[in-house]
Amino acid sequence: MTLGQFIRKSAFRNRRRSLLTITSMAFSMLLLSLLMTIWNTFYHETGAPDSALRLITRHRVSLTFLVPNSHRAKIRSIPGVTHIAPLTFYMGQWKDDRPENYFASIATDPAEYIDVAADKIVPPDQLKAWQADRAGCLVDAHLAARHGWKLGDHIHLKGTYFPTNLELTIRAMYTIEPANDALYFNQEYLEESLPFVKGQSGAFLTRVDSPAAVARVGTAIDEMFHNSPNPTRSESEQAFRLDFLSMMGNVKAFILLISAAVTFAIMLVTANTMAMSIRERTREVSVLRTVGFTRRRILILFLSESLTMAVLGGLLGVCLCAGLVREIGAARGVGMPFTIHVSNLTMLVALIVSAILGVFSALLPSLHAARKSIVDGLRYLG
Repeated sequence: MTLGQFIRKSAFRNRRRSLLTITSMAFSMLLLSLLMTIWNTFYHETGAPDSALRLITRHRVSLTFLVPNSHRAKIRSIPGVTHIAPLTFYMGQWKDDRPENYFASIATDPAEYIDVAADKIVPPDQLKAWQADRAGCLVDAHLAARHGWKLGDHIHLKGTYFPTNLELTIRAMYTIEPANDALYFNQEYLEESLPFVKGQSGAFLTRVDSPAAVARVGTAIDEMFHNSPNPTRSESEQAFRLDFLSMMGNVKAFILLISAAVTFAIMLVTANTMAMSIRERTREVSVLRTVGFTRRRILILFLSESLTMAVLGGLLGVCLCAGLVREIGAARGVGMPFTIHVSNLTMLVALIVSAILGVFSALLPSLHAARKSIVDGLRYLG
């Protein structure tokens, strides 16, 4: 029997306990991988390349404050600005409030929006049809396929934030990679329904001529309206997305605390399992010492057993996380304004963490067993 075979048989001597330990490690690594994926998506993803040419300008106080449309012409005059379109987040409800029926609904200017969001591909004939119909709308082709919508279909949106309902007709569909599952309609149609919105927008989406101009143009916009009754805050699309997250509280601290708790808990579980296993084999260890096994070989044996179970659990957890995230990404029915995926680095880190936990959780019990004298071990009754 080789040392590898001996380690494998020893690790799964008590199959029920070993499987429970592997399962615990798998679910812990599933949660840890998911948290790392969310962290990476929120704070490290830069978005589509075209988004590097855009910035969003909103009221400095809050997204709930509207800004006057007169700002649009002034922003257009700033050097480096190529196109600008208004955005008002209507956020209506379709059918009911179930997550799978959620999607973003945004009022904008059909005449210029696609010039700003050039990464959205719209057939020219459909774009003209949308621009010609004040009650028309533009929808993500992925969203339309999910709900079985076709051109010409009518969509009824119930107002949640704005106190008005809208009856829209699908006139165009766009494709974008990755899909963002949103619906856009004419802002003039919203203004007709709500007179108090007339002449105002929730924000402005501005396109500049180069990525280097984003910071300069954003600063120029905010300085232009610094002393006006409606001061602004301009930021990149990534920064704007993080502002949304900040409304949920300190997301970073939440993820870090949960990750630390998961790591500590699984280390205790693995350590307890290895301690029980080693304690039951105290006399066996003394017999191995008697037939020539050194203290070092005994230590390596127990650490290898723990490492084997930890890595198997980590591998299972990473695979489960990848499958879960793939299903979430395919469903796109939870209203996420971002695309989530498990990176190779995240999977590698999770496996390394599981291996480290496996070694460190078994280190103290293994050292104790390796240092125990042969006589004391043979006298041990359990």
